Amino acid sequence: MSMILFACVVRVRDGLPLSASTDFHLDQDFLECRKKLKALSSILAQYPDRGTATERDLSIHFHSSGDIACMGICRNNYPAAMAFCFLEELQWEFATTYDASSVGLTSRPYAFLEFDNVIQKVKSRFNYTNCAQTKFSIEKIQEELHLRPPMLVKLEDMALMNGMVNGHTDLHVESAPAYRMQPVSPLGILSLVLNIMCGALNLIRGVHLAEYSFQEDHTGIGNVIAFLLPFAACFLLCYLYLFYSSARKIKVFILFVTVCLCNIYLFGLRNVWQILFHIAVASLSSHQILTRQVAEKQPDFGV
Repeated sequence: MSMILFACVVRVRDGLPLSASTDFHLDQDFLECRKKLKALSSILAQYPDRGTATERDLSIHFHSSGDIACMGICRNNYPAAMAFCFLEELQWEFATTYDASSVGLTSRPYAFLEFDNVIQKVKSRFNYTNCAQTKFSIEKIQEELHLRPPMLVKLEDMALMNGMVNGHTDLHVESAPAYRMQPVSPLGILSLVLNIMCGALNLIRGVHLAEYSFQEDHTGIGNVIAFLLPFAACFLLCYLYLFYSSARKIKVFILFVTVCLCNIYLFGLRNVWQILFHIAVASLSSHQILTRQVAEKQPDFGV
């Protein structure tokens, strides 16, 4: 019977899985232990280099060195010294195969999946053959564990730190209420389209005017700013319409006044009808933002 059921290599700073053994166990206790191991891997930076956690008939052991940690799930009756000897050998094999820079630069999970072959070989050797063949002395590991025992991690506390209870999110602190907006109306969609169009026009005019101003003289800088500010305001109005934000009335008022003042400043570069069009679009967008209702999202209690 296998004593080491699962092993993996993770990055300590963020818990990113680098490689893992391909084990297919359908036992519910094992699957639950896998969940706890995954949660534990994300907070390994908070623990010493060696630690153990117990989950019913199974134990989670981990050994970290630098930014690499090896973790394993073993049966409770498997000696801790053997488990840590296995993890040390696994860590040594990984460190000699891959350099630290490649580990630090990787961003995708299981980037070193081919290391699974090594994990399976070492795991099989510890499970089924004479352990005298190991690269590390069992007696030395036992002495180290006697002098500096591995930290005992309580999975219940670890679950709370990760916001996990039985695989569901369970918030234990008061948080700000989450809000969702009512469905977008046809008039709201029109205001978004017109705002994007006005923002694009302001950007195009502002960029062309900036090129001319920087090549000829710097007297048109004020006009450039007067085009670019409404460009930013148009897209911020779109954001306020689509997403909830605190102090919406004040933000909408500031953005509306910005559009109005900048367009008035641009009189001469824009005629009266163009100015009125931009102000009308800003008015429509502001009205849609302020009249779109928000509803507090009720907690789903993990359902």
